[in-house]
Amino acid sequence: MKTRLYPIVQFLLFLSALLTLSFLIHTYVWASMGLLKYGNLIVKSYLVNAFLAAAIYILLYIFQKRLKNQIGFLFMGGSFLKFIFFFIIFYPVYSADDTMDKVEFSAFFVPYAASLIIETVFMAKMLKKMD
Repeated sequence: MKTRLYPIVQFLLFLSALLTLSFLIHTYVWASMGLLKYGNLIVKSYLVNAFLAAAIYILLYIFQKRLKNQIGFLFMGGSFLKFIFFFIIFYPVYSADDTMDKVEFSAFFVPYAASLIIETVFMAKMLKKMD
């Protein structure tokens, strides 16, 4: 069981490390620009993206053998799910003033992109081992 869980633990550690580093840099840049360090739902955005990335990877890892032929489509479906969460949770707040500026966009897109990079790398490893 230990070896079966190792890729999940490794994914969670890499995801946590990358998102933490990204968050620290992101908020530092905002603060240096005179913006609110924790404004625009940035904390919620990092947490939601981390949770969704972890859930998607763990579920795909657990069901990789059963869903072998559909895993790529399910991975893309996970990205679609993240956008659904964006439109439900973040978009109404960001578009309340009828515009979404670059800072609001970056609050969602930076953690989305960072988590997607880690997900993609680990999914590629998983698919390579499945062959």
